[in-house]
Amino acid sequence: MILAPSVLAADFGRLAAHAREALDAGADWLHIDVMDGHFVPNISFGAPVMRGLKTLVEETNTPFDVHLMIEEPDRYLEDFAAVGADLITVHEEACPHLHRTVQAIHALGCRAGVAVNPATPLVTLEEIAPDLDLVLIMSVNPGFGGQAFIEGSVGKVRRCRQLLAGSGSRALIEVDGGVTPANVRSLTEAGADVIVAGSAVFRGDVADNVAAFREATVTRA
Repeated sequence: MILAPSVLAADFGRLAAHAREALDAGADWLHIDVMDGHFVPNISFGAPVMRGLKTLVEETNTPFDVHLMIEEPDRYLEDFAAVGADLITVHEEACPHLHRTVQAIHALGCRAGVAVNPATPLVTLEEIAPDLDLVLIMSVNPGFGGQAFIEGSVGKVRRCRQLLAGSGSRALIEVDGGVTPANVRSLTEAGADVIVAGSAVFRGDVADNVAAFREATVTRA
């Protein structure tokens, strides 16, 4: 399991230090949730905040996992690539020319992901699946942290794994929204590779929280 803490839930007064706590505890990626107040009903942050974390990710060789919950993401792809994005994920619902957007992400030297909202059927990814590096299954309605996990997401992850296998895609499956140590194992057993967690990592003792995620996914005889 790749654990990607969402810095949206971190303490912005000590963002780099709080993010470092998660990495020191064994987190793998840093997940950057970018919201514009249009595609989702909230505003978060953009490329300047990533620039502030760039020294940390370079020192620790940590991938920047950027999730663009924004309208017209093509306008900003270069900006996020310029500040160190390793993987850029856009929403299927925000991209009328999704193949072109994925091509543009790859042309910038980044891996490309596509996210789908809870009510968006996986069939919308059938044609693009072979070109993807990641599929992000939203397990809450995007826009706010701390929401309750949508239980049907486990089945959606399982169906997504089947879709990817059927298309020959080697894309990773990422899950974002309401994931905790209590439900993470069901997701990894269904086929999830990457787990995004915000409040469940940054609220309380970060090291203990990361350890709880690892313990929850340990396979025992």
